[in-house]
Amino acid sequence: MLTPRKAAMIAIFILTALYLLHSTNNSSLTSPQQPAESPRAQIKDLVKEASTPRTTGQPESLNQDLSRPYPPPRQIATKKTGTQQPLADPASKSLREQLQYQFPYDPEGKFPAYIWQTWKYTPASGEFADSFRAAEASWTEKHPGFVHEVVTDEAAVYLLRHLYASVPEVVEAYKALPVPVMKADFFRYLILLARGGIYTDIDTTAIQSATEWLPKEVPRSSVGLVIGIEADPDRPDWKEWFSRRIQFCQWTIQAKPGHPVLRDLVATVTQETLRLKKKGPLSEKSLGKNIIEFTGPGVWTDAVFSYLNNPEYFKMEGKNVTWETFTGMETSKKVGDVVVLPITSFSPGVQQMNAKEPDDPMAFVKHEFEGTWKPESERIHPERNQ
Repeated sequence: MLTPRKAAMIAIFILTALYLLHSTNNSSLTSPQQPAESPRAQIKDLVKEASTPRTTGQPESLNQDLSRPYPPPRQIATKKTGTQQPLADPASKSLREQLQYQFPYDPEGKFPAYIWQTWKYTPASGEFADSFRAAEASWTEKHPGFVHEVVTDEAAVYLLRHLYASVPEVVEAYKALPVPVMKADFFRYLILLARGGIYTDIDTTAIQSATEWLPKEVPRSSVGLVIGIEADPDRPDWKEWFSRRIQFCQWTIQAKPGHPVLRDLVATVTQETLRLKKKGPLSEKSLGKNIIEFTGPGVWTDAVFSYLNNPEYFKMEGKNVTWETFTGMETSKKVGDVVVLPITSFSPGVQQMNAKEPDDPMAFVKHEFEGTWKPESERIHPERNQ
């Protein structure tokens, strides 16, 4: 017999069931399940979210040959960068001031775990030369956990447009440089200024990890730039072979982003390039100086010495820092926040200027002196520099 109490309980049960059924249907209508995204699509989304230049710099349409599409290590903002104030009237500021604002230098920060190289093709391309594969792979093998990217010439333009969007004259200067090797020179300064890490030529082999480049007793927080000696000639006719008595190599450089040496050099090359461009289309002859002096190791060496002797950065006590400070070195030397490595570190096995062999404890990088992106007349060989 259906009592009033049982009838009420049945009615409550039916109403509850109808309410739950209605809610489920509405949920399925408003929140349909999406099909699982393919790994390739996830990679594209990741690259797009990171604005692409943080790894290879390739836009989505050029992203078919991404060799290592994983995100770079995220940099933790420091007080110096986190309290950055808006730049009042950027147009009234000098190029150096604009670069300093966009890429502030934190000497106590960490060296970013990037390895940058540039070449016509990525290692994923069938056009990538077999002669470079072992050398390129050595950097990944010696630096697990680093973001290692080979940036193509085409991708470099997109990368620099992104990084220097607020300083368009830098991109204009890069595009105006008339010789590919000059673009390659300028690119290394630009990528290190903006992102930091290691730049190294495609024909270099990593002998030891960058974690071993600095002596254990030197705090990483006190170093912002690591460079090596390319030439230390003691012969009287050295000017016929090299551009400087002590010449710093720029085929391998490690830097923290925003370093003043890079900032000043980028400003110098940009201003000089645009000054000449106003006179007409640029060519190698119209530059008024050779590549070594315009973007290569000559101007790079000058920029380093200029920084080391700048009273704005250092308290000048005694005589200036000159080539004599670094000649005959067999171990590293720290001047300010710059560590200079002996010729053996980045030029082992050249069999001159007291360079030791690649098995020496101070040998870190081997350079094959291929220079294959250059015309034959411009290629660098161990026995001469021009």
